[in-house]
Amino acid sequence: MSKLWGGRFTKATNQLVENFTASIEFDQQLAMEDIEGSIAHVTMLGEQEIITHAEANKIIEGLQTIAGKIAAGNVDLKVEDEDIHMNIERLLHEEIGPVAGKLHTGRSRNDQVATDFHLFVKQKTKEVMELVAQVQAAFVKQAEENSDVVMPGYTHLQRAQPVLFSHHMLAYFWMLERDKQRLEDSLKRTNWSPLGAGALAGTTFPIDRERTASLLGFDYVYPNSLDAVSDRDFVLEFLSIASILMTHLSRLSEELIIWSSQEFGFIELDDSFCTGSSIMPQKKNPDVPELLRGKTGRVYGSLFSLLTVLKGLPLAYNKDMQEDKEGLFDTVKTLDGSLRLLAPMIETMKVKQENMYQAVEQDFSNATDIADYLVTKGLPFREAHAIIGRIVLYAIQQNKFLLRLTLEEYQSFSKLFDKDIFSVLEPKHVVDARNSIGGTARKQVVKQLEQARELL
Repeated sequence: MSKLWGGRFTKATNQLVENFTASIEFDQQLAMEDIEGSIAHVTMLGEQEIITHAEANKIIEGLQTIAGKIAAGNVDLKVEDEDIHMNIERLLHEEIGPVAGKLHTGRSRNDQVATDFHLFVKQKTKEVMELVAQVQAAFVKQAEENSDVVMPGYTHLQRAQPVLFSHHMLAYFWMLERDKQRLEDSLKRTNWSPLGAGALAGTTFPIDRERTASLLGFDYVYPNSLDAVSDRDFVLEFLSIASILMTHLSRLSEELIIWSSQEFGFIELDDSFCTGSSIMPQKKNPDVPELLRGKTGRVYGSLFSLLTVLKGLPLAYNKDMQEDKEGLFDTVKTLDGSLRLLAPMIETMKVKQENMYQAVEQDFSNATDIADYLVTKGLPFREAHAIIGRIVLYAIQQNKFLLRLTLEEYQSFSKLFDKDIFSVLEPKHVVDARNSIGGTARKQVVKQLEQARELL
């Protein structure tokens, strides 16, 4: 079969050009979306009597047959047909004959491609939201099972103040909740139909764009045909949200890697999510979080690549826009693999409670509470801060932690200290004292868990 657009040309396309410009190698992932869009389009053509009902029904039956063959892997896709759209049209010709040529009435590949991509991104957005929710559920499970475990909280990767491990887990829950909300909100801009915009200026046929939008589950139609075929904002938005999501997964991965080390020993990842060394038999390497951390870069790259492609393009369609797909497909694959692995890895993670508690007993992360203690006795915070700084220096010089100092030693710095200072310094008291909204106190974490369960 000759090129569907070949009437204008007197020479065959150079084979190098065929290979360079063809997109069938990757855009075949849009096959089902292409058939879905075509069925909606031809249904409308029949209803508008642009083609006969018999012709529309024959084309629809042919498309459904091809969909079944594609699902079964029984089709021959050819580079010479350039992309999935023209491959399917060629297959339709082979299936039902010349009437297949009427499918493309009132439509261009430009609005066809854009429609397929909208459908694809909409579906993948919903799938990613479901996967994010599964990871959130894993965080909630860990938080519930380790609700009273105390661990060091850090700033600058230096021990700062004790927090509940459950509080730390829920911090990631809320990060992912924002990601999920961003994905949901993005559907408002993805759920627009470009179908019927034609190549750039619309069509002379009396089509019904609202009808095809309704058939495809779109909420709106683009009011401007130039914008309809040129817009890839919805792809940029997906890639941007994906980049933020992967940033969160990378930050989590970094902590899992650190916590797994012998130096920290806070957690142990399940053997099924780790690998060993070919030379060092004792090794148990956290390869999954390391790869999660590493794969973040390729998602960023897809975003920056598409931004660069689009930044200098005049309206309307340009062949450069073929570069919008591979990065998106790769990002979807990366997100899918990352999130599917992360949920069970978090869920099966072993928390080493004793190591965490021992860490908060052997540091100075309760120092702020001594300052707060003196403030309750009437001392201005800045004066209290200076006193506690001197106490910490003294304790370091004496090779002691704050709970190991005597009352006499405390009173040598301020007569406001009394024996109740030792209960104030207990890690669990330090945690529960932070009972402000969003704090790490057990009462506040219980409230967080209730909110989290409701959202899930």
